[in-house]
Amino acid sequence: MATDESKKDELAAAVAGLAESDLDKASRARLLGRLVSGMKERGVKQLFAPRKAIGWLVDAVSDLAPHVPVRTLPVLRAHYPGLEGEALAERLIRNAARATASVGALGGGIASVEWVAPPALLTTPVLLATETVAVVAIELKLIGELHEVYGHPVIGTPAQRAVSLIQAWASRRGINPMFPGSGVATVLGTATRKQLRDMLLRRFGRNLTTLGPLLTGAAVASYLNRRATRKIGEDVARDLRLRYRQSLELPPGE
Repeated sequence: MATDESKKDELAAAVAGLAESDLDKASRARLLGRLVSGMKERGVKQLFAPRKAIGWLVDAVSDLAPHVPVRTLPVLRAHYPGLEGEALAERLIRNAARATASVGALGGGIASVEWVAPPALLTTPVLLATETVAVVAIELKLIGELHEVYGHPVIGTPAQRAVSLIQAWASRRGINPMFPGSGVATVLGTATRKQLRDMLLRRFGRNLTTLGPLLTGAAVASYLNRRATRKIGEDVARDLRLRYRQSLELPPGE
């Protein structure tokens, strides 16, 4: 019988797969289906109660965040030979935007994942929530890898790194090294929890606007996801780029 940790690792593997921009539609549908199936044990009935739905999303993102796979700079260089600095950051942002666009296209087409999950599970709230969690996880991965590119790797235990990434995602800025995370419970007990809730509320609400006819909804979801991911990637990269340039201007020994 699978343990809780192994289940989370499996969800993280699904997120890592979904983050690949060149994945074919069938493979992406299969991974999204795995994510849907993995989320079904989180008390999905809460998703039908508006006041509890966002709390469900906050908890789901917080649980998954420590397991989001972030590639180190050497691994990124191996995956993207010849790319460094700005060029590498741009490639990561572009790929992440393509990946979330593809997730949105699949999430907008409910039938596309019906063959990998029980039909009763594929209710609109469950699919939209799963799409939201998948997109946020891909963006957390992007943020962590942008920190690698700009020489500010996210350090600490998996829980500490998760808090740092969530803080960066909620604020759309690079991680503040003066306030390292100390555990997911910490971030959920501070003002960052409100930032996270507000951001997830906007994302989930945005996804609700894609509930048009099948192809129309998929197209809109794809476009909105691509735009939002590119924006958050560019915001974080800009902040990290400024920090990197400032570090180069410091006199020796400071």
